[in-house]
Amino acid sequence: MNSTISYQVTDGIANVILNRPDKMNALNKDLFEAIIATGEAIKEDKSVRVVVISGAGRAFCAGLDMELMMAVGDTNLNERTHGLSNMFQQAAWVWHEIPVPVIAAVHGTCFGGGLQLMTGADMRYIHPETKLSIMEMKWGIVPDMAGTQLWSRFVKEDIIRELTYTARIFNGDEAHQYGFATRLTETPLEDALATAQQIANKNPDAIRAAKRLIGNQIQTDYQAGLLAESVEQTAIIKTPNQIEAVMANMQKREPKFSDPK
Repeated sequence: MNSTISYQVTDGIANVILNRPDKMNALNKDLFEAIIATGEAIKEDKSVRVVVISGAGRAFCAGLDMELMMAVGDTNLNERTHGLSNMFQQAAWVWHEIPVPVIAAVHGTCFGGGLQLMTGADMRYIHPETKLSIMEMKWGIVPDMAGTQLWSRFVKEDIIRELTYTARIFNGDEAHQYGFATRLTETPLEDALATAQQIANKNPDAIRAAKRLIGNQIQTDYQAGLLAESVEQTAIIKTPNQIEAVMANMQKREPKFSDPK
């Protein structure tokens, strides 16, 4: 782990804080590695009863760091570097794999990869003024950090489609209406920690068993789904239309796309 994340366990509660406040906790390579390493450490730590993940400063996570976004095209996304997933997917998927409950406390900004990271948690406590977006389409790409495999468990398909196709920004109130938010609260971190305390005081064997049982309610071929994300993204990145999407946004102009071949 490195300085881009803060992690400590107190009385069974693992408090995980994304710690790039000057960059609104945007996901760079160091933060990706730290998130995954922290998640893997928590998996092996039998003293952990529950996890709370939040962001330092004025945002939960603003999504992918722009410098890293430019380098993604040089990465083999189809390579399964972490079991079912690649590195980008694992940053969200690792929280789904953790055997104890995970609560995300979300405030400020939660865009793109940040939203997918949030949805790896079991529960999401969101401030009503939070700005959220499935923002990948703005850059001419598709969500590929496990979001397509996680959202369908709690959000209606037509809502997922609208938000993915348009990349529009929505607020915490809408997130609650749509199903992204478990609880809408003015104090997401405080409330998440209060719930974590309640969970930490329960039988840890029963809590872990309950998470397994609830997770098994929906049988999905996650292996195929996660790989499909990567295959689709690989086919899109660095194509003329994807480059045009980026350039149009950077130059603050309307894009001029060519028809699909």
